[in-house]
Amino acid sequence: MLTFAMTALVLIMLPGPDQALMTRNALVGGRAGGVLTLVGGVLGVGVHAGAAALGLSALLLASATAFTVLKIAGAVYLLWLAAQMLWSAARSPRAPVTDQPDVVPVRRSAYLRQGFLSNALNPKVALFFVTFLPQFLTVGGGSPRAEALLLSAIFAGLYLSWFGLYVAAVDRLGRWLRRPRVKARIEQVTGLVLATVAVRLLVTSH
Repeated sequence: MLTFAMTALVLIMLPGPDQALMTRNALVGGRAGGVLTLVGGVLGVGVHAGAAALGLSALLLASATAFTVLKIAGAVYLLWLAAQMLWSAARSPRAPVTDQPDVVPVRRSAYLRQGFLSNALNPKVALFFVTFLPQFLTVGGGSPRAEALLLSAIFAGLYLSWFGLYVAAVDRLGRWLRRPRVKARIEQVTGLVLATVAVRLLVTSH
């Protein structure tokens, strides 16, 4: 269990689309934007973690058509998000720096939706849980499904803890990070990261 927790935490801490998206949304929507993106992200992870524990992800990965449809849907959504980020960076106003986040004309549910869909529509997350969880199941133990659900819950808890601290740090450094040039560069990097992940989804096979 300890080995699983340590390995999972290292994987969660690796830079990726979740981190990029939370950084951007914490800057645009403040701590609330970052936290809602975090909650959406863990819910998206939970979809695949639960599906893997119940054996549904294995069925998805066994169907080339279903996997391809999910892969295309996930890539299109990430490309759409990337385009939004890059467009926002290009139109970034040269406004004075303040301690408060910019008010954006979007509902807070948008942050929750972005975090959820970026993970729920990512077939690589499904592949990760199908290949990662079985390595830590006890051979000849009790219920493999119950054990898999427990490991998934631990992963979700670590995800919430790490990114909760990360969002708080971004919010604390908000005054510097919200400087027009810095903020625009962060949105550019976020857009490029999401676009790169989307292209990788499209060009790689399962």
